[in-house]
Amino acid sequence: MTFVVMVELERERLDQIDAFTRRAEAEPMVQQCYYLTGEADFCLICTASDMAAFEELTKRLFFEDSNVRRFRTSVVMGRKKIGLEVPIEKS
Repeated sequence: MTFVVMVELERERLDQIDAFTRRAEAEPMVQQCYYLTGEADFCLICTASDMAAFEELTKRLFFEDSNVRRFRTSVVMGRKKIGLEVPIEKS
């Protein structure tokens, strides 16, 4: 299963941003982590074998972190396109 998680931090000090980034980087279930502008501070792409495994991830990564104000999760219904290649035309 794949999950898109939007995370809002309580405090946005540099040390707090770095601490959350390190936790996300160390978590194997987090496949991608983006630091954002706008309503959310981070967007995480996570994978889990089932909802129980994802629930355990939420406890470790979000509920146990007093600096996480809230998180919103969307469950991916289907993959329509995946790629990280940057389309650069050669002149």
